[in-house]
Amino acid sequence: MSPIQEGQQVPNVNFRFRVNGEWKDVSTQELFSGKTVVVFSLPGAFTPTCSGSHVPRYNQLVPAFEQAGVDAVLCVSVNDAFVMDAWQAEQKADRLTFVPDGNGDFSRGMGLLVTKNDLGFGERSWRYSMLVKDGVIEKLFIEPEKPGDPFEVSDADTMLQHLGGTAPQDVIVFTRANCGHCRRAKALLQANGLDYAEVPATPGMLKAVSGRQSTPQVFIGGQHIGGADDLEQWFRSQNLKVAA
Repeated sequence: MSPIQEGQQVPNVNFRFRVNGEWKDVSTQELFSGKTVVVFSLPGAFTPTCSGSHVPRYNQLVPAFEQAGVDAVLCVSVNDAFVMDAWQAEQKADRLTFVPDGNGDFSRGMGLLVTKNDLGFGERSWRYSMLVKDGVIEKLFIEPEKPGDPFEVSDADTMLQHLGGTAPQDVIVFTRANCGHCRRAKALLQANGLDYAEVPATPGMLKAVSGRQSTPQVFIGGQHIGGADDLEQWFRSQNLKVAA
């Protein structure tokens, strides 16, 4: 690979989007001009690392990126617009802009188009991330050239750390169906802008992870907070909202 360098302009290409059932050309200038943009590019839609780690974490951290001065976060892949739209819907990644580099023009211009014929993929993008200001690459994190699909430096947390931002604490809520206190706990989290992972739990699971059998059981940053009343008390101690 002979990748583009920091300090250079991003490649000048047109992307083919689907908007309201119609084709629309979107230029590099439209995506980057006058904006601070984070880009992460990956080998392919619906692939394991891309779907399981790369996209979800970037989508989760968009509010933190915005607080750090980022206007948009783009996910680029050498896939067509139909595939990218379906993937975004499947990932529920509405905070991101999925950019279809169907012909690989952008990835080629980046010097990061590679062949993955051994997997039957053809030409795909190497995995990387970059910070772009007004079309100029300020920082570029390129995965090391090694066999397989390395995922070491292009992750969302590395980029956020470069920007001096702070990642929100991971929140897990163990719930059960038709639980009013669970709804109250989730509303409290939402009111305070905290994303959470919801895990339907059995009594045995609850007892194993929390020592309790009632729902909800909330964990924030690995700390066991407890039920809805405990969560409200915790928010009071943090001077945060206690009314959903």
